[in-house]
Amino acid sequence: MAPHGTGSLFPTAEIARLRRDGTLAAPLPEHLGGAGLCAPDRVDALRRCLTRVGRDSLPVGRLYEGHVNALALVLRYADAETQARLAHDARDGHLFGVWNTEPGDGGLTLDAAGRLHGAKSFASGAGSVTRPLVTARMPDGRRLMLVMRLEPGTRADLSAWRAHGMRATATGTVAFSGLHVGDGAVIGAPDDYSRQPFFFAGAWRFLAVQVGGIEAVVETHRAHLKATGRGGDPHQQARFGQSLIALESSRLLVARAAALAAAETAASARIIAGVNLARAAVEQAGLDVIALAQRSVGLAGFLEDHPLEERMRDLATYLRQPAPDFALTGMAAHVLEAEEPLHDLWPEET
Repeated sequence: MAPHGTGSLFPTAEIARLRRDGTLAAPLPEHLGGAGLCAPDRVDALRRCLTRVGRDSLPVGRLYEGHVNALALVLRYADAETQARLAHDARDGHLFGVWNTEPGDGGLTLDAAGRLHGAKSFASGAGSVTRPLVTARMPDGRRLMLVMRLEPGTRADLSAWRAHGMRATATGTVAFSGLHVGDGAVIGAPDDYSRQPFFFAGAWRFLAVQVGGIEAVVETHRAHLKATGRGGDPHQQARFGQSLIALESSRLLVARAAALAAAETAASARIIAGVNLARAAVEQAGLDVIALAQRSVGLAGFLEDHPLEERMRDLATYLRQPAPDFALTGMAAHVLEAEEPLHDLWPEET
């Protein structure tokens, strides 16, 4: 069954290029045929890779970040045999993803006989992700991670995906009823998926992609000023300078958040607060660079044939991550309750 309402938006050529150049396999450790990007000591390389992919295309960056997230969970929680089997799939070019959002009517469940019932919603790459990592609620209420084997173009309904931006992510609802746990692989123990700090701290990866999207907007802003000969205007220079400050501040904070999450030497709450600080900063930076570019470029930037138009739409949509107020206030509460001076909360050597 073909995915309902797919159109031709999915970035097939771009994902194929990531297959050919080894980027899809890169998160795997070297002994499983990858470049080891999920290893703690390669966190800067992974961060730069995510930013590069996001700079080229935010929808592709979103899909690749989900692929990396799924493989990171497999490498962290699956047994060696399962890791090897799924690594083979990644080297074969299968696109992985993490689908954890559920419709309001109960979501995905796993009965005592191992049968799946229900669906996942807001599934990026629906119909094209063939190795999704999903969570299914067991009869005792705990949630189990599974990587399911899906055929391309099946079980997906994209008819409701009418988003302002990020349209090429082909996000939809995927039905799993009728599948059995044996149609996939079990990853780890029940409730491993939500273990902290890995669960919340992993947000640094999508932040790295968003930094790439912010950079693309700023670069397009710069290109417009240069092409129109308006770069000498002091008001334009001031707006562009503010954009650069927002971009580079975000890059630095995400680098620190990535290092903090990878090291896992600080207390869980401290790691999560540090990543949430970066979350708040990146969101504000993204909104700021969009507004500054709009003021500098003017009406031309809202026309469909201007490169800024799609980049602004995609960034504005991707910045709408879940629970931003929770992340901001939780971080602030943690710092207010801490006894250490501010300079000791996230020391530079972390």
